[in-house]
Amino acid sequence: MARISGKAALITGGGTGIGRACAELFAREGARLAIVGRRKEVLDAAAAPIAARGGEVIAIPCDVSDRASVEAAIAATIARFGQLNVVVNNAGVVVVGTAEQTSDADWNRILAINLTGTFLVSRAALPELRKAHGGSIINIASVLGLFARKQRAAYTASKGGVIGLTKAMALDHAHENIRVNCICPALVESELARESLSKAPDAQVERARRTAEIPMGRLGQPEDVAQLALYLASDESSWMTGVALPLDGGLTAY
Repeated sequence: MARISGKAALITGGGTGIGRACAELFAREGARLAIVGRRKEVLDAAAAPIAARGGEVIAIPCDVSDRASVEAAIAATIARFGQLNVVVNNAGVVVVGTAEQTSDADWNRILAINLTGTFLVSRAALPELRKAHGGSIINIASVLGLFARKQRAAYTASKGGVIGLTKAMALDHAHENIRVNCICPALVESELARESLSKAPDAQVERARRTAEIPMGRLGQPEDVAQLALYLASDESSWMTGVALPLDGGLTAY
């Protein structure tokens, strides 16, 4: 039996990387999907193979940092599926630099997307999760919300904020059977990771160095994160809320 059969899930940043892997896995496990992101053509490309296999999916252009855009995406999801049970807050950007090297514009952008976007989507989803008598919000943070790395001041601040928001919302909504958890991946093979590595003087050297830090000897794959997100979306995790789970090949075991 499919593990999330009949559930309606909204996934931000759903066109590429972790978000797309979540969408593909959730569809195989019976969910109806709203894939949300900024680029319509990317969303359509992610939705097409799911629809071709008979999955129920809609692609919704949305800027998660804009309240009206977020509320419209939630409304479109409800109009199509009649309910909302799962939210995956995956949309994110990275800025490389120390605090001194980070411009006001970059600081505001990364906070707006990574942290405020998570807040806006979660807040807009809460009334619908309540109508469904509960649900699961899954925030994609980072191990850099748990510890710091040089040249990642703004990114670390934003992901630390996501972890704090996760815990606060988990406490506020536990009595409504609305669970809020957080996945904290290390470096995952994705568009975001490639962008981050490209800022190094030698991307290949930096990639090898980052891989060597991980005890299991490899970077994460989007599917690794999707599998954990599926568990958090399913009823198998029904007594789990307020948790920030490292998913890092052993990196945080040091």
